[in-house]
Amino acid sequence: MRLTILVTVFVAVFVLPFAVNAQASTDTVPVFNYDNPLDYEIGGIKVVGANFSDDNAIISIAGFKVGDKIRIPGPEIQKAIKSLWRLRLFTDVQVLKEKTIGDIVFLEILVEERPRLTRHSYKGVKKGYHDDLNDEINKYLLKGGIVTENVKANACEAIEGFFMGKGFLDARCSVFEVPDSTRANAVRLVFNVDRGDKVKIKEIDFRGNEAVKDKKLRKQLENTKERKRLFASSKFIKDDYKADKEKVIAFYNTLGFRDARILSDSTYRDEDGLLHVLIDLEEGNRYYFRDISWKGNSIYDTETLAQVLGIESGEVYDQELLETRLRFSQDGRDVSTLYMDNGYLFFQVDPIEIAVENDSIDLEIRIFEGPQATIDKVVINGNDRTHEHVIRRELRTRPGQKFSRSDIIRSQREIINLGYFNPETLGINTPVNPQRGTVDIEYTVEEKPSDQLELSAGWGGAQRVIGTLGVSFNNFSLRNVFNRDAWRPLPQGDGQRLSLRAQTNGDFYQSYNISFTEPWLGGRKPNSLTVAGFFNRFAFGTRGTETYQNFNIKQASVSLGTRLKWPDDNFVSNTALNIQTLSLDNWARGLFRTDDGEIVQEGNYNNFSLRQTIARSTVNDPIFPKDGSRISLSVQFTLPYSLFSDKDYSELPARERFKYLEYHKWRFDAEWYTPIVGDLVLKAQAKIGLLGFYNSDIGTSPFERFQLGGDGINNQQFGFAGVDIISLRGYEIADLEANQDPTGGTSATPLFDKFTLELRYPLSLNPNSTIYVLAFAQGGNSWREFSDFNPFDVKRSVGLGLRVFLPMFGTLGFDYGIGFDKPGADRTLQGLGDFNIVLGFEPE
Repeated sequence: MRLTILVTVFVAVFVLPFAVNAQASTDTVPVFNYDNPLDYEIGGIKVVGANFSDDNAIISIAGFKVGDKIRIPGPEIQKAIKSLWRLRLFTDVQVLKEKTIGDIVFLEILVEERPRLTRHSYKGVKKGYHDDLNDEINKYLLKGGIVTENVKANACEAIEGFFMGKGFLDARCSVFEVPDSTRANAVRLVFNVDRGDKVKIKEIDFRGNEAVKDKKLRKQLENTKERKRLFASSKFIKDDYKADKEKVIAFYNTLGFRDARILSDSTYRDEDGLLHVLIDLEEGNRYYFRDISWKGNSIYDTETLAQVLGIESGEVYDQELLETRLRFSQDGRDVSTLYMDNGYLFFQVDPIEIAVENDSIDLEIRIFEGPQATIDKVVINGNDRTHEHVIRRELRTRPGQKFSRSDIIRSQREIINLGYFNPETLGINTPVNPQRGTVDIEYTVEEKPSDQLELSAGWGGAQRVIGTLGVSFNNFSLRNVFNRDAWRPLPQGDGQRLSLRAQTNGDFYQSYNISFTEPWLGGRKPNSLTVAGFFNRFAFGTRGTETYQNFNIKQASVSLGTRLKWPDDNFVSNTALNIQTLSLDNWARGLFRTDDGEIVQEGNYNNFSLRQTIARSTVNDPIFPKDGSRISLSVQFTLPYSLFSDKDYSELPARERFKYLEYHKWRFDAEWYTPIVGDLVLKAQAKIGLLGFYNSDIGTSPFERFQLGGDGINNQQFGFAGVDIISLRGYEIADLEANQDPTGGTSATPLFDKFTLELRYPLSLNPNSTIYVLAFAQGGNSWREFSDFNPFDVKRSVGLGLRVFLPMFGTLGFDYGIGFDKPGADRTLQGLGDFNIVLGFEPE
C-alpha cells in the first residue's frame, strides 16, 4: 500500500516560485530541510477518486478547513491520513500539494475506494441450500455495499457455522473476488464451500456417575445422540450439546442430587473421523425434604397450602417438583394458581433453604400475597373478519372481575376451539397497573381460513360418474345477507355455520343436504340452535319395469344446545327433534333385515325421534388436539306406539310392524389425548352402540342399526342414512360375521363396540396445512344378539396413516390397516391388509 505526502518542504526537490524583491524568479530551486518546517495557510482543498463517498465528508474527517494554518511537514497531514484510513473505505490515501502561492497552499486528497458488491454466488453446495445460506450471510453482505476483508471473513464464518449446525463439523469456506465489468469498481463474491461429511457421534461416556447408569444419562441428552440408536440423529451441535448438559444436571436435581455438577467434558475424533464425547460428573450427596414451613400467608392457612404442595417429609429433594407445585403446573395444581385464581396477580412465593443437615433440608416458603387485582380492560386485536362480539362472548375474563389465571387459560381454549384463528400465534398479554391494582387482558389473534369447499367427481354406482358439490361457511353472518358491503366474498364474522351439499349421478342417486347453526341464540347465552334437512334418493334398474328398485329418505330436524354449569361448564346438553320418512319400493339390497331374517324391501316408514346428548369436552385444539378429552352419552328414542294399540304385532308383516318405528338407541363415545414427548400425542378412544326395542313382538327396528367395518364411508350405499356407519381399519364390512347376509350381501346389527389406541406426530401445524402421521392399534366387533355380546371378543388390527387438514377441503388422508382376525385362507400381509381413504371428514 502506498501512502504518500507530497509537500514542498518534505520532498525538498520541487520547484517553488519565490518573490525576491518583488520579482518572480523561475530558475531558482530552493531546497528546504525537513528539520525546518514552514507554516502555510490552506487556500483550497480538492478530493480526487471518490465516486461513492461524499467529498465534503472526506474533507471534514481529514480535519482540513480553508483558512486554517498548517505546518508542512507537520502532524496535521499524518493525522488526516490516519483518520481517513480508519474508515476502511479506501485501499489508498494520499495528501498532495496541488500548488502554492506565497504562503498559501492548495491541497489535493487522492483516495482509491474499495470495490462495491454487486452480487454473490456459491460453489460446491446444492441449490437447495442457497436460500438458507442467504439468510445467514445477508446480515453481513449488502448489495452495493463495501467489500472488506472483515465482511468476507464474517460471511465465510456464517456459512461454516450453518453447516456445522447440521453436523458438518469439517465444513470449510473460502471466498474470492471477481471484477464485475457491468459497473466501475465493482466485484462479485464467489463462496467456495466444502461441507465435508457429517460427523457422527460414535460414543458418549460418563465418568463419576454411581447412582445413575450411563444409559439413563444418555436419554437426558435430547439432541446429542450416539450413532448406534435406530432413527436417532447423531450429529454434534455445540448449542444443543450445551443445553443437553444442563438437562443432565436438571435430571440429577430431580433425584435429590442438588449439588450435582459437570466437572469437565471433552470431545475428540478417532482415526475414522467419528466423534467421542466424555463427560466427567460429580454427583454429590442425595438430599431429602425434612421440615417445610410457611411464612407470610394470611388468605390460606398452612394446612391448605401444604395440601396443594403435596410434598411430605422424607421425600427426595426434587427441585423441579418443588417449582412445579409452587408455580404454574400444567394441571393447575400449584400454589400460584390457587392465589391467582382468586385475583392475587401480584402474589410471589420464594422457597428458602434455612437448614441443611446431613442429607436433610429444611425449607421456609415465604409468601407475599399482595392486593387482589381487578381486570380493567379486555382488548382484542387482529380480528379483521370475525366480529368482536363473537370472540368476546367466549371469554371468561371480563372487566370488573377479579383476575384469574384459570379463566385466561379457559378463554384461550375457547378462542382456539372456534376454529377461526391460528392457535400457534394466539397471544395473551397482561399489562398491570400496580398503583391502581388493575390489569388489562390483551388477546391478539390471527385469522385463518375456516370455510370448506367440496368439489369432486368419481366413478360409482350404476357405472356412472358421481359429482359432488358442497360448501361449509363456518363463520357466516345471516344478518348481513342483504348488506352489499358485507359480501367479501360472503357475509361473515358472526360465527354462524351454513352448510350446503349436493351429490348425484343422475337418476340413480341424488342427495341434497342443508343445515344452519346459530351458536348463540339471542346473543346473550351459549344456547345453540341448529336447523337441518336432507333428501336422499337411490335407485336401481329402469323406471317402470319389475326390476326397478327405489329408496327415498326425507328428514328435517331441529336441535337446541346449551352449556351447563354443573358439574362444570365444560358440559353441554343437546336436544334434537328428528322427523324422518323412509320409502322403499322393491328394495332388495338386503341391508335392512328384521330379527327373524325378513328383508324389508317395501313400504313407507316413519321415524319420529327425540335425541338427548350430554357431552363434556376439554380439548384444546379441534384440528390436532394435544391434551384434553371428549366424552358423550346420547340416547335417541321414539314413542312406544305399540303400547297404545291392541294389535297382535307378531302376526303383522314387517311393513306394518315398523310403519311407525319404535326403539331406544344408546351411544357412548369417549376419546382422550395425552402428550407423550414433545408433539407426540397418544389418543385413546372407545365407542359403544346399542339399539333396543320396547315390544318383543315387534323386535329390533331394521333401521337405525350399526354397520361396522371399512373406511366409514359406505361407498356401496353412498353414505345415505338408515344405518350408522362405523369404520374399522383393516377390515371390510363383509369380514365381520355379524354383517354377513345369507343372500351374499351385508346388513347392519343392533350392537357394536370399538376401541382404538393411536400415536400421532405432526409434520406441520401450519393452520393452512396441518399434516400429521399416525400409528394405530384397533379392535372392534358387532353382534346380532345381546346374549352374544362380549367386549373382549374384538377383531384386531394395526397400521399406519396420514392426515392432511386443508381449511378449504377438510381432512384428507389414508390408512393402511392389517386385520389379524380376517376370515379366509389368505393369511399373507397383502391378504390381511386394507387401504382406507379419508375424504372431507374423519370417519367414526
